[in-house]
Amino acid sequence: MERFTISLDEELARAFDALILDRGYSNRSEAVRDILRTHIEASRLAREDAPHCIANLSYVYNHHERELAERVTHAQHERHDLCVATLHAHLDHDNCMESVILRGATGDVRAFADALIAKPGVRHGALNLVTADCRSAPHSHDERSGVKGTASLPHVHYRPRS
Repeated sequence: MERFTISLDEELARAFDALILDRGYSNRSEAVRDILRTHIEASRLAREDAPHCIANLSYVYNHHERELAERVTHAQHERHDLCVATLHAHLDHDNCMESVILRGATGDVRAFADALIAKPGVRHGALNLVTADCRSAPHSHDERSGVKGTASLPHVHYRPRS
């Protein structure tokens, strides 16, 4: 691990320490690492230097809205290559919240999220993207599993970049 030193004026240092306390960081280093990761991710996404991603799409909708639940489910089935899992929660008699875990090409994930959020009746949609490296080369997990003679099925790994 590399170390570096920074100098802060007293006001900024106090504000930073307050942020650390408010967010529950154990020390300044953890807070700085988290802030750096956030800015590096934002920079990659702004430069479109993020061909692949993992993401969480969350939204609220009224399940009584005409055929909306079916349209949302249909959209997810149409892009089953992107949709890994969905968590569905009932908020009250009318409203549901869903969280969809996505992975794939960043442009495809964004387009899917934008289209789903834009459906009439979907509210409070938000997409959280994390850039990822995609590894799809054939490989085996035999060494890690400790089980001799087991063959891995072809699959893809998405490793967060920062």
